[in-house]
Amino acid sequence: MAGYIVLGIGFGIILNTKGYGVLWSLLMSATIYAGSMQYVALDLLGTSASLIAVAVTTLMVNCRHLFYGISMVDRYKNSGKARPYLIFALTDETYSLVCGDLKDIPDDKKNVYYLCVSLFDQSYWITGCVLGSLLGMIIPFNVTGIDFALTALFVTILAEQWFTNHDHIYALTGLICSVVSLIIFGSDRFLIPAMIMITVMLTVLKKYRPKEETHES
Repeated sequence: MAGYIVLGIGFGIILNTKGYGVLWSLLMSATIYAGSMQYVALDLLGTSASLIAVAVTTLMVNCRHLFYGISMVDRYKNSGKARPYLIFALTDETYSLVCGDLKDIPDDKKNVYYLCVSLFDQSYWITGCVLGSLLGMIIPFNVTGIDFALTALFVTILAEQWFTNHDHIYALTGLICSVVSLIIFGSDRFLIPAMIMITVMLTVLKKYRPKEETHES
C-alpha cells in the first residue's frame, strides 16, 4: 500500500502538471493500470504519438508481464470467473506477492488470496493517482526527479524478495542476465533480450536442480 500510494501520487502530480485533471488520472489508473507505462504515456500524450507508436512502446515497456503470465498459468488455471481480472491485474508488485511460497495458505483459499491481493493493489494505485492529481491542483510542486520513485519501488521489491528467500540463485540469475544484456545491447534495447536470457536460464535451472531444492526456493 505504501509503495503504490506514493508512486501513484507521483504520477498524479506529474499528470496534473501536463494539464490533465483528476478524471484522466482515475481512468488511466483503472484501465491501463501499469505504473511504468502510465509514466511513459505522459510523454506520448505530449507528443501526439500514433496508435502504432503507442502499441509498440507499450509492448516494449511491459513485455516483462508476458513472462509473469507464463509463470502463473498453473496457479491461475482454476481461478474461475476471476481469471480475466487476475490476468489484467498481474503487475510487478502483485506478482511479487502471488508468486512466492504460499504454504501457509490452504489450497482452497489461494484463489481468494490472489483476488484480494489484486483488488487491493489496484485500489491503492487508483487512490494514489487520484490523491496526486488533487494535491497537484492545490499545491505547486517541482516534479524534477519524481519519476525516480518507480525505480525506487523496483529496488524495494527486489530487496524484499532477497530478504524473504534463502535461495538467491534466481535473483542473481536475473541480475547477471540484465547486466550482461545491458552491456551488449545498451540501455534502450536491453529489456527484451534480458527477459529472454532470464527465461532460458531459469528453464535450465528448473530442469537440472534437485526437486527438493527447487521446491524450497
